[in-house]
Amino acid sequence: MKRSLIRPLVLTALALTLQQGAFAADTSSPASDNLTQARSLIKDKKWAEAIGELKRVNDTGSADWNNLMGYSLRKAKAPDLDAAERYYDEALRIDPKHRGALEYSGELYLMKGDLASAEKRLAVLDKACIFGCDEYTDLKKAIERYKASGHKAAAGPYGG
Repeated sequence: MKRSLIRPLVLTALALTLQQGAFAADTSSPASDNLTQARSLIKDKKWAEAIGELKRVNDTGSADWNNLMGYSLRKAKAPDLDAAERYYDEALRIDPKHRGALEYSGELYLMKGDLASAEKRLAVLDKACIFGCDEYTDLKKAIERYKASGHKAAAGPYGG
């Protein structure tokens, strides 16, 4: 293989490896932080328990914590979309390129019938995901489903 091709291939492989998260909802390593239990509850779709665990941890300065709280509130049996939006916004204030918060807030906007805001989140994800990422793909598919449903938020869930 030509030497001039090796470096770009290695850099591409490294970038793809770094973009692969253990859990789409956030960006940190699940084995090394205080959100492990909340992630486990979210994975098991135990929304009320996840919200309780996140309140116990109370790491409001973390973009991941805010994203997980927004996600859990949005997915709860009785969703609190306004509170979820506040948590997503805080996650993005802390980390404007937080892929999970960008995807999930876009999905929340679809639930609220706000296609323009969802498309803005998709545009930011497009720039944040240099070589593409699951969050971009998932939000793009959710937007396509939303448009195909005739812009009806009640037509079904929009992504994760």
